[in-house]
Amino acid sequence: MEPVSGAHYGNFIHLTLEDCGHSVVSPRADRRGATMTSGAAVTGERVLVVDDEADIVALVAYHLVKAGYRVSTAASGQDALAAARQERPALIVLDLMLPGLSGWDVLEQLRAAPATRDIAVLMLTARREEPDRIRGLALGADDYLTKPFSPQELVLRVGAILRRLSAAGVNPADLLVLGPISIDRGDHRVSVDGQPVELTPTEYKLLLILAERRGRVQSRAHLLESVWGAAPDIQTRTVDMHVQRLRTKLGPGGDLIETVRGFGYRVKSAQPRSP
Repeated sequence: MEPVSGAHYGNFIHLTLEDCGHSVVSPRADRRGATMTSGAAVTGERVLVVDDEADIVALVAYHLVKAGYRVSTAASGQDALAAARQERPALIVLDLMLPGLSGWDVLEQLRAAPATRDIAVLMLTARREEPDRIRGLALGADDYLTKPFSPQELVLRVGAILRRLSAAGVNPADLLVLGPISIDRGDHRVSVDGQPVELTPTEYKLLLILAERRGRVQSRAHLLESVWGAAPDIQTRTVDMHVQRLRTKLGPGGDLIETVRGFGYRVKSAQPRSP
């Protein structure tokens, strides 16, 4: 296919990939947090496409979904940062000219935050000058592609970046972020507002179970079985005591752990906070 730009495409409301069974819903229907998946199960990495031009978003999403990726979208710099913290994509396709925060600002904040610094970034922009490319790469972009672009080349570059990171052992999915709490599942480390928190193995396991099942009530009996193996000498009061200590250690993050009277505990699905 010849290189194309978004100007060659209309405002898509719905695209169907008949040759591979995928359907793509344009962010024109929902500009914030739109998710594009195939009709069948998609097992590929998640990619966040950030651009305020709906036709460009639809074009990029079409080809990424066709290649097997799960795609989410954002149309502004602030939405991009929120989606990055909430969804933990493996890679972000990032435009420079965005309303509010520019792509430069987004990239700089992504690289400055522990929760997002390892997310791969492919800059996709109409700015072709060498100083712009140098600036993007210096700020931490993994690659830089200019418009108009070949969709096939973009998909190949996305795949190359993710393969390179995988070979280097970088796995952004290991990091679970809930409001001020960051849980590094790879290193078994927890931090609140960027400050490390020392937890016992039992406290860490309890927090991880609650965090991974955020928004859902976990009964004391279930927690006893999952964390303590339902040992006969362990009582439900033990759960309450550990939750209390966990809240204290988490400081401001402890407020995310709710007591559901008569049932157990639940971690609230916290909205990401602006930097």
